[in-house]
Amino acid sequence: MEKKSVILFAISSDPVVFAHTLLNALDMKERGWEVRVVIEGDATKQVSLLRNETKPFANIWQQTKKAQLIDGVCRACAQKNTVVPAVMEQGLKLLDEMNGHPSVARYLEAGHIVLVF
Repeated sequence: MEKKSVILFAISSDPVVFAHTLLNALDMKERGWEVRVVIEGDATKQVSLLRNETKPFANIWQQTKKAQLIDGVCRACAQKNTVVPAVMEQGLKLLDEMNGHPSVARYLEAGHIVLVF
């Protein structure tokens, strides 16, 4: 069977939706899929919030980062939500090739399946 490659775009700032994005990424990796997460829109707020290990789902965030599944964070949205320092502090990459935002088309052209949460 051909190895599947998936990019999960996390856009919602809802903590449960964000956690499900990360849980799916971890599950896909465990099943042998190539998977990466792009954090876009209001979901960029979670990059700052989940540094606090007492927050719900912070452990899932740490697991996802440790597994190196975060492809990057939208530069424009991180700036709007004032979380660029948190992005940099955690060693995450800012993505901005589409007018300051990550491009879905770039991932599709590279043959990835793109899912948006």
